[in-house]
Formats: sequence, C-alpha cells, structure tokens
Amino acid sequence: MATKKNNSAFNFDNTYQLLPSVFYKKVSPAVVQNPRIFLFNDVLRKELGIQINKDEPVSQILSGNKLPDNSAPLAQAYAGHQFGHFTMLGDGRAILLGEHITPSGKRFDIQLKGSGQTPYSRNGDGKATLKSMLREYLISEAVHHLGIPGSRSLAVVKTDDPVYREDINKGAVLTRVMKSHIRIGTFEYAGYFATKKDLAALADYTINRHFPDLSGHENPALSLLDRVMRLQIELIVEWMRVGFIHGVMNTDNTSICGETFDYGPCAFMNSYNPETVFSSIDRFGRYSFGNQPKVLKWNISKLAEALLPLIHTDEDKAISLAIKIINQFDSIYSEKWYKMMFAKIGIEEPEEEDVALIDELMNIMLKNGADYTNTFTSLYLDNWLGGNTRVMEALQDWRKRWRERLGKSKKGVEYAKSLMKKTNPVLIPRNFHVEEAIDLADEGNLSKLHLLLNALRTPYDYKEEIKDLLFTDKKFDNSYQTFCGT
Repeated sequence: MATKKNNSAFNFDNTYQLLPSVFYKKVSPAVVQNPRIFLFNDVLRKELGIQINKDEPVSQILSGNKLPDNSAPLAQAYAGHQFGHFTMLGDGRAILLGEHITPSGKRFDIQLKGSGQTPYSRNGDGKATLKSMLREYLISEAVHHLGIPGSRSLAVVKTDDPVYREDINKGAVLTRVMKSHIRIGTFEYAGYFATKKDLAALADYTINRHFPDLSGHENPALSLLDRVMRLQIELIVEWMRVGFIHGVMNTDNTSICGETFDYGPCAFMNSYNPETVFSSIDRFGRYSFGNQPKVLKWNISKLAEALLPLIHTDEDKAISLAIKIINQFDSIYSEKWYKMMFAKIGIEEPEEEDVALIDELMNIMLKNGADYTNTFTSLYLDNWLGGNTRVMEALQDWRKRWRERLGKSKKGVEYAKSLMKKTNPVLIPRNFHVEEAIDLADEGNLSKLHLLLNALRTPYDYKEEIKDLLFTDKKFDNSYQTFCGT
C-alpha cells in the first residue's frame, strides 16, 4: 500500500472522518505499475484552483502511488437496493482522498476509482479497465456540458496492471470529482447496520454540508427528504430532456445532492422509445428510459424508510408525514416534465391545449422511430432531419399546427427558436461514436476521442464540421449493450 506523502496543491479537508467510524474504513490506494497520464482535464483543474507543480509526478499522485499532503484516504460504507433487492455494499474499487476546497470556498470530493481493493470489495479486484474509465471521462464531461449536474473527471491514468474481466484488459485509475458521494444507499446503510445516533449524525452532517438552510426547520429530516426528492426530480427531468438513460438507477447510485454519477451502463437514446434499454444486466427493463421517473420515486421511498426514526418518534406518524411528501412526487414531476417539453418546442407560456400538442408529437415520434435529438433540432433548424423523409411527412400536419401556435405567442417565432436552441442539444454522445472512440483510444489512437470531447464542449451549437457525429446507424443500436465494467 502507498504510504509516502508527496506535496501537491490539493487543498484537502477531511470532514467525512468526523462521522462515526461505522461509515468508512481507512485504506490507502494500491500501488500500480508504470502509471502515466492518458487524459487530463486542465479546464477542470483550473476551475478547481488546483495548481499542480509541473515538477511533481502527477501520474504518481493521481494513480494513488503517492498521497498528497493532508489527504486522508478512506472507502465509504453504504448499502443499496440493486434492481429492487437490498445489498450491503461500499466503495469496492474507489477511495476518497479528501475534500478539496477551491479558492472560492467550494468543497468537492476527490476520489480515485480503480485504485485497488478495499474492505468492501466483496472478492472483487478493485481495479478498473482503461475502456470503462475512458467512457466515464467522456460521458461525464458530455453530461456537464449539456448543463446537467453530475460528477466530473479530472484525469485518467493508464497503468501496466492487467485487469481480468471476460478478457485481459488494460488498467486505469480515474480521478472523480463530486460535491460529495453521499447517496440514498448511505442512509439505507445507516438504517440497517448503524444506530439511530449514527443515522442522526449522518443526517446532521449532510444537512450542514449541503443544505444548511434546513438546519433551522421544525423537522430537518422531513425537509431533507423533500429537498432530495425535488433535486432528484429536477435531475431526472434533465435526463429526459436529452435522452439520457442511466442504466443502473440503484439507490446506491442516487445522489443526495442531485448529481449524475456512475456512468458504467449508461447510454443516450437515438430512436425515441420509452422502453429503450442498453444495459446488459437490465433484463426486464426496470431502468428503461421511460421508467426512470417511476424508479426515482421508488428510490425516494427507500430514503424515506431510512429517515423514519428521525422524522418522528411515533412510527405511524413518521410514515404519515413521509407519505405526504412522496405523494407530491407525481404532480411535481409532471409539471416540471411538461415545462421542459414545452421549452423543447419553443413554448414559454403554455396553454391547456398545448399538453395535447406535446403528447401527439411524442406519439408520432414513437410510431415512426424518430430520432429523439434530431427531431427537436429540426424544428428550429428548419426541416433539418438528415433526409429522413418518413419522419418529416409524419410531422407535416403537426408542424403546421405547431407553427400556428407559435404565431400566437406574444414573443414571436424567433424567440421561440432561441428558447429551443437553449433546450435542445444538436450533439449528444451517440453510442456508435462513443464506442468507436473508446476502442481506438484503447489501442493508442486518441484522435476520435479528442474530436468528440472537443465537440461536446458546445453541444448546442451546430457546426458543419461535426455533422457526421450527429447521426448513427440504427442497426448498431439494435444490438448495442453497455456493461458495468466491474
């Protein structure tokens, strides 16, 4: 294990270790062979205010071979419902180095993923493949630039350690950055395996760190449930806006802060179909595109169950209070989803009949296998659908009524188009291009990966030079599967 410390410009604090020790195990990253920087996010480094000395062995630090000053590495304990079944979990291949404080005072977890075995590895090797870490780097940056809250990737460090999955793979360590790694599964762990005092300590810590405005509420635990539910609803609406399918919406992958994270089996939907699933382990469509809101509500109910002892000393009363919160879910989600969809077609001040306009559009798209992203793009780029005449013909009558509706808008058609441009990305990381870029990079050719990363920094801008990235072969998606990488 790595023990020698090395100076760095990380400004670490370690408040998580103020929690009861039941919530973590101290552990150092494993030493890896011949680490070297494969991808480095210098833009993120600057945003975080990390001034890494060029003379320092950056690859040694970000591989875990040498620990930065004031780091306090640990693996977090948590549990979770995976595909509806409760499981004891924990960081099995990730180690939190510490909480970096930026020059502006913001706090971010710095975590090494693929950094070796921990007490929670459950016989796993604790390693990560280069390809899976490249996928996380690429998709996490895409999600960020699409304007969706999520983890970021600071670096991918390639190693000479073999990683055994179905085949022998190249190894890597990814540096992940998040507001924090506290998840619904952390509270479930406390509810199942810790004391009420421990659970209260976790709730207090979470509120003080992330939602200090709740500390003075009459019932902070109930307010926490409400806040997390609303943040998660906002997040899922954003996923639905761009056709993102998380693929493994277990409670241990549901962030208390409303951040997207764990990009293993995720993908973006091309042809619109709510039943779309790409994850190889989601055999029954539990986490399909259209099921994501329902699963989120289920996940929130598990958070509520964990918080019951803190909501009220009388269990029946606690349940009643929690149910009142969760019963608001459907109406809040529906309101926010329709507001988002209205923006996608340029309507800022919707009228009652506009709901039918949205519903009909989605039915036409489903019936004709329309590309989710390109259909909306075509509405403000004037019939631009890459020559898909079938979809254009199917939308002809709808488009006429839609244009008439925009014509009645107080702010006019041009304003509507500007609203649509901000809401509808031109570019998403399409599965074919993602896989090709990762496969090439795994063999040492990073040209397409860099092409994608550069293009995805401005996903709402149409440029002729990226036109090939805007389309994909439907046949590829028909047999496409994503994997967890563990």
